[in-house]
Amino acid sequence: MSPLTYPPKPRPGDRVAVLSPSAGLPAIFPEVHELGLRRLRDTFGLIPVEYPTTRIMGADPADRARDVTAAFADPSIAAVLATIGGDDQITVLPHLDDAVLRANPKPFFGFSDNTNLLNHLYGLGLVGYHGGSVMVHLGRAGGLHPATADSLRAALFDSDWYELRPSVDWTDEPGDWRDHDVLAGPPRMFPGEGWTWAGPERLVEGTLWGGNLEILSWLAQADRIGPTAGLAGCVFLIETSEELPPDVEVYRILRNLGERGLLAGFPAVLVGRAKAWHHERPLAGPEKRAYVTAQRAAVTRALAEYAPDAVVVFDLDVGHTDPQLILPYGGTVRVDGTTRRVHARY
Repeated sequence: MSPLTYPPKPRPGDRVAVLSPSAGLPAIFPEVHELGLRRLRDTFGLIPVEYPTTRIMGADPADRARDVTAAFADPSIAAVLATIGGDDQITVLPHLDDAVLRANPKPFFGFSDNTNLLNHLYGLGLVGYHGGSVMVHLGRAGGLHPATADSLRAALFDSDWYELRPSVDWTDEPGDWRDHDVLAGPPRMFPGEGWTWAGPERLVEGTLWGGNLEILSWLAQADRIGPTAGLAGCVFLIETSEELPPDVEVYRILRNLGERGLLAGFPAVLVGRAKAWHHERPLAGPEKRAYVTAQRAAVTRALAEYAPDAVVVFDLDVGHTDPQLILPYGGTVRVDGTTRRVHARY
């Protein structure tokens, strides 16, 4: 496969589009959204530009796609950031103008349901950025986590290699946005315990592909994933959402991707720290540990059956937990099982 195109990077002072290709939650939680916009301006020196559907909940998929296309087409816009995820971005993709996106490459930042658009850009030969949504991590109560801020700054403005490192602390228990006092202080944090490595001690360098596991399952069902042969040699990224999928479902999704022939082609797998708590399902300590253990066992079982020679790294801060490190979707990553280091080329 030919290397994908890294879009030109923005610079401080540039205008960036802030869109809601998935859920229009800025309409429901404007304080959180405004905080994220403020951080874009004050911390990163970027000028956020909203589009017609950015603050509309339940906007028509065609209208959301029109905003995405317009943001890419506008020569005054240097990057595109999603406000948050959702669950129906897959319905937006057919309405995109691919010729416009391909002719006007821009860095796109998003995760979760934005796996749809990241995978779509991948199919167009463009590198995107997994992470960096405006409301979740830019709008974090108590300030951006230092690891998030450092990674996002590098992904936005730099084009060199960046080393991902285990965070000294983390959380999967953010404040409830329905609580008006939630933005007053930082979330409860837990001490970091590093990464867990499995598989052979060797160096793998390849193109990153994957994303949120539940969304990948939907994409596979809708036949929106490219040919298996075209993904061979990629470093596979997976992480799970606040919906807390059961371990049996995680195994089945990976098993089915394995039956498709995908897993056997991945020489390395990056597994995000499993989110094990949600406001609607606040697991206590022992339950949380049991959930995380079961998740890891499900991933381990599937990879042992379909990708036994892959280098595997568990518990990276690359998904729905906090902090969040940015990964170049379609870009190059280096996974070194000998030195146990991970680098991404931004």
